[in-house]
Amino acid sequence: MEQLTQQLVNGIMLGCLYALIAVGYTMVYGIIELINFAFGELFMFGAFICIALTSSEISLFGSMVGMPQISFFLAVIVSMLVVGLLGVAMERLAYRPLRNAPRLAALISAIGMSIFLQNLAQSVFGSQQIKFPDIPVFTDSAGMAKAVTVLGAQVTYLQLFVVVVTVGAMILLSLFVNRTRLGRAMRASAQDKRTAALMGVNVNGIIAVTFLIGSAMGALAGGLYGAVYHFARPDMGFVPGLKAFIAAVLGGIGNIPGAFLGGLLLGMVESLGAAYIPGGSQYRDAIAFVILILILSFKPTGLLGSPVSEKA
Repeated sequence: MEQLTQQLVNGIMLGCLYALIAVGYTMVYGIIELINFAFGELFMFGAFICIALTSSEISLFGSMVGMPQISFFLAVIVSMLVVGLLGVAMERLAYRPLRNAPRLAALISAIGMSIFLQNLAQSVFGSQQIKFPDIPVFTDSAGMAKAVTVLGAQVTYLQLFVVVVTVGAMILLSLFVNRTRLGRAMRASAQDKRTAALMGVNVNGIIAVTFLIGSAMGALAGGLYGAVYHFARPDMGFVPGLKAFIAAVLGGIGNIPGAFLGGLLLGMVESLGAAYIPGGSQYRDAIAFVILILILSFKPTGLLGSPVSEKA
């Protein structure tokens, strides 16, 4: 029972991280129907920026440089702003010129942007894995994670923080999309960009804001992921990015609550599978892709997705 509870706790925490990245996929797809595979690299930059700002020094372009060593919470906010602006620049330079081109061109551009950002990170931070510094509020004087016991499972303060931040972010994002004027403009643009433009909506601006928010969520996930697993490296965004895409498809891509649900389910299934399937830890990545195949085979719109005809 204790092992089951522990795996559920681990799965919920992991699922929250997937959900934050999945929101970026689902928001962008909901408006311009683009699968932006570069979101994994934005996630990676979020982790690196947090490490850089919370460390006393870090290697930049091959030389050790002193850093301000600010608090983790402030570092996460700064990384969200920086990566959010990077996402806006990416949309302006790589995607907007191809908006009326065939979808394959935009997809190739997304893959190219992913490779470019990964190589940029290697040039700036180096190709080696970097250790994430301990966060005093989440660790004791010996560097051990502070934790509480819940139903026999050890739940660290950092895991609780990840869950609370993710739930809070999802609630705020849902309120923003459904209750604000800008959110209504987003939904109008997602339904019909031409009609929205005729009604006075600045569609280009709305798409830029969508990239800003989605990229910021990816940076938030990257900072939290780096803190939980204590590392960052230039290729760290590839697998979590793919799994977040699976989470978005599982929940219903284009649907924000679906992204959250899909992330939680994927995280829990992956964690339980790794614990209870013989040799499951070796196949935890394969479990995610098996789920993707099953969803695409039996319910391609996802758990909360709507048929395409309803959105047209």
